[in-house]
Amino acid sequence: MDEEIQFYLDELAESMAKALAHVNVEMSRIRAGKASPAMLDGLRVDYYGTPTPVSQIANISAPDARSLLIKPWEKNMVVEVAKAIKNSDLGLNPVSDADGVRLNIPAMTEERRRDLVKQAKNESEAGKVRVRGIRKDVNESLRKLLKEGASEDAVKSAEEKVQKTTDTYIAEVDKTFSKKESEIMTI
Repeated sequence: MDEEIQFYLDELAESMAKALAHVNVEMSRIRAGKASPAMLDGLRVDYYGTPTPVSQIANISAPDARSLLIKPWEKNMVVEVAKAIKNSDLGLNPVSDADGVRLNIPAMTEERRRDLVKQAKNESEAGKVRVRGIRKDVNESLRKLLKEGASEDAVKSAEEKVQKTTDTYIAEVDKTFSKKESEIMTI
């Protein structure tokens, strides 16, 4: 039974690490005032009939804090990249030239900053819900082991470890949110 308990504890840590990684990815997509190639992570470009992530067909760089430069490896893709940006929900106007697309990132208003903080807060709450859901599932599995004959002390000890791990990951999600909030609110 001890191996099964350890299996659940290992699975718990792995699942919670994935939930935290997901929160970090979602936070990186939220624009924080300065240009970042990660802003275009969700953007797909029609590449010969196949929706393809822009990062797989072009080099994306941030020459300064207020602009992004997208240089497709194939010159004929400049038009497709510009079209994909216009049709996206990024709210940016692409400027095309012979070998690339430039995006000028406008300065954010106070209202837009507050909206982005709300969006970040929602992502952190969703991450906490995922972590708590994982805790619930593992605790239910541990209780099943108790019914199957595992010692009560071993299950109680495992449940305490589950709670400590949960608390650790919730604190990490909060730390990620606080960092993103200060990043967004910094002008």
